[in-house]
Amino acid sequence: MPHPHHLRVPSPAGPPLTGHLPFADAPGVPDPIEVTSRWLTRGGRPWFPVSGEFHYSRYPVGEWEEELLKMKAGGVTAIASYIIWIHHEEIEGRVRFDGDRDLRRFAELCARHGLDFIPRIGPWSHAEVRGGGLPDWVLALDCTPRTDDPAYLAAVRPWFTAIAEQLGGLDRAHGGPIVAVQIENELYDQPGHLLTLKRMAQEAGLSAPLWTSTAWGGVQLPPNELLPLYGGYTETFWTEADGGWPDTCRKHFFFTHQRDDEGIGSDLRPVTVRGSEPDAFADRFPWATCELGGGMAVSYHRRPYVDPDDIGALGLTKIGCGSVWQGFYMFHGGTNPAGELSTLQESHATGYPNDMPVLTYDFQAPLGEYGQYRRTYHELRLQHLLLADFGHLVAPMECALPEQRPDGQSDRDTLRWAVRSDGDSGFLFVNNHQPHEPLPEHPGTSFTVELPHGGGALNLPSTPVTVPTGAYFCWPLRLDVAGLRLEWATAQPVCTVDAEGRTVLVLAATDGIAPELALDAATVAAVHTPTGEVAPVGDRLLVTGLRPGTDALVEVDTADGGRVGLLVLDAATARTAYRGEAWGAERLVLSGDGVVFDRDEVRLHGAGTATSFAVLPAPERAPVVDGVTAEAVPDGVFTRYAVPAALTAGDSAAAVTLVRAAGPAPETVTGVQGRASAPADKYFDTVAAEYHVTVPDPLPPGTLLRLHWSGDVGRAYVGDTLVADQFGAGRVWDIGLDRLPAETLRAEGLRLRVLPLHPEAPVHLPGRVGGAAETAVVTHGELVTSRVRAVRAG
Repeated sequence: MPHPHHLRVPSPAGPPLTGHLPFADAPGVPDPIEVTSRWLTRGGRPWFPVSGEFHYSRYPVGEWEEELLKMKAGGVTAIASYIIWIHHEEIEGRVRFDGDRDLRRFAELCARHGLDFIPRIGPWSHAEVRGGGLPDWVLALDCTPRTDDPAYLAAVRPWFTAIAEQLGGLDRAHGGPIVAVQIENELYDQPGHLLTLKRMAQEAGLSAPLWTSTAWGGVQLPPNELLPLYGGYTETFWTEADGGWPDTCRKHFFFTHQRDDEGIGSDLRPVTVRGSEPDAFADRFPWATCELGGGMAVSYHRRPYVDPDDIGALGLTKIGCGSVWQGFYMFHGGTNPAGELSTLQESHATGYPNDMPVLTYDFQAPLGEYGQYRRTYHELRLQHLLLADFGHLVAPMECALPEQRPDGQSDRDTLRWAVRSDGDSGFLFVNNHQPHEPLPEHPGTSFTVELPHGGGALNLPSTPVTVPTGAYFCWPLRLDVAGLRLEWATAQPVCTVDAEGRTVLVLAATDGIAPELALDAATVAAVHTPTGEVAPVGDRLLVTGLRPGTDALVEVDTADGGRVGLLVLDAATARTAYRGEAWGAERLVLSGDGVVFDRDEVRLHGAGTATSFAVLPAPERAPVVDGVTAEAVPDGVFTRYAVPAALTAGDSAAAVTLVRAAGPAPETVTGVQGRASAPADKYFDTVAAEYHVTVPDPLPPGTLLRLHWSGDVGRAYVGDTLVADQFGAGRVWDIGLDRLPAETLRAEGLRLRVLPLHPEAPVHLPGRVGGAAETAVVTHGELVTSRVRAVRAG
């Protein structure tokens, strides 16, 4: 049965407000950043930034540069990082910016690789850190933190001065990367204090075109002083163990005009759930975000699992809703540093409502605690490639919602869709995915979109399709591509690349939906397609029957004498696509391994599963992989290069030996807000199962120990030093072996201790059957060796 969907897009609103906010870039910069009431501009052009959080102080300094390049290849344009006070000044008066705390070096690396930098200077950060990042000695002062208490401000002032000294000369006035500074975090009811902190930071010497604040939870901000940034998470570690999936998470899988997420930080403040009323800042500020969940941490009492498609659907839905700044927390995981006076995680012992792991801050992020690539990275990269090429078009487009839309958050049957449009063109967004409660497929789906300008309604596809369960996608409407008008397509734009004298628009098919392309016949002189048919339909040429893949290139000669290609990749291949400068030109690279672009070199990161990579346009000479010239074979319009077999990596079994079986699970103890507390250290000596892992010598660099295990809490030791930990949540446990003290590791191996979970523990686990006791077992381990292969020009 057909299910047509209709939307009449209203005429665009008038021009946005400009010059109404006291934000100003440095005089004379070539690309001044400005804020309108609806979008950001840079160099006079609409600007759609993509920021990703990466905490430098939770990652080894020697690996920062490569990880930043991974983020850049993932489409991140700005690196955000908390400047976590307790990581730098755990002991009063001894401020450290050495080693992994070298803030200036981190900012300079961002600048070196063309990445913007956003320091989130606090002083309170949260970040699941002890004291929210405030050092113990600050909390011991006779003062009220996070207020204008003079004693508190007296402690903050030298800290801000120290940050400013580190970042001196890295502002925009000096050609530096700092585009924004965030003040405090999640402070919802102290607008005067936020303004005081901003003024103190400026007096200390910090400057940026944008000054920002988190805006969730009905925040009160000093008028016009701080750009409100929003968030949205697909899951929570901070809600109750038995609370189910929060409605404040569910809302993010609907198209809506509501920006706020009342649920973020709801364990530390009162919550008022908003209705459908407009957000307080919507008339003066654009919809910008800084904390779309790139994953989710686990606390002891609540250990959610986040599927990569949850994050992919969240990201695409927010773009469809009207976001003009995609900011992800976290984009890269890390590890808490070892404290000199105490451990540095949030815990019940420090008065916070969640017991967090002592060390791991993996966050199930797109790039993991040890830089592991996750499928989330590939889902988001696909969207970020689109924004890199078309973000300047998307940013000014307003979100229009259909009349027939879901009747509340419990409605799983009504198709969720929206259009962003400027009146002439646009993008159609569909989300048919949400966590925990799968959405049904929608057979017989078609759309009619009436744009106020541009020549009549668009009816697509030519034949109704079934929108599969779990699908989320974006289709172009009247997109101009180098002189060709693509009236619509049932495939998602990815990016453009110049190859063989033509501009190629790369699109990604959606599994289960046949790709169709409708071309404005007035812009076409000739068209050739390798498969399928081209048929005139009114004033359009309809291309159907395409088989997506590396050879699905529709070649068009445009009416103005240009040449355009429309390349439709299948969904899986599209998620292997990277674009960057390589060997003197911008190129598209297809690789099952991770790819980074570093000036004249491309590096492939992988476990050896990918034995080749493909390039468009191909370089004049075959590239050289680790000194060996790669063999070239055609692969559709790409050239595919074989990676020499000797350069592939692989996995091998790890020798894991049971030393002691687990005893009875310790009784659960509750802490703040009556939540379950992590077991005391003593139980790891008396009750935990113990295993010994023999580590091979020599150990290839980049080797992860991947443990398959079950239990409540796992800890790993080299000698008597805790080196890794994890709360059991049904996932593998990765440990980066080259992070560990090599000599002791070779001599003594690795000790694992695993506690069982008490059968009555009030702990939320994904898929856990209530009351079932967890065993404490490591079934096996494997050594996952990742090779980094350098690819240079031939």
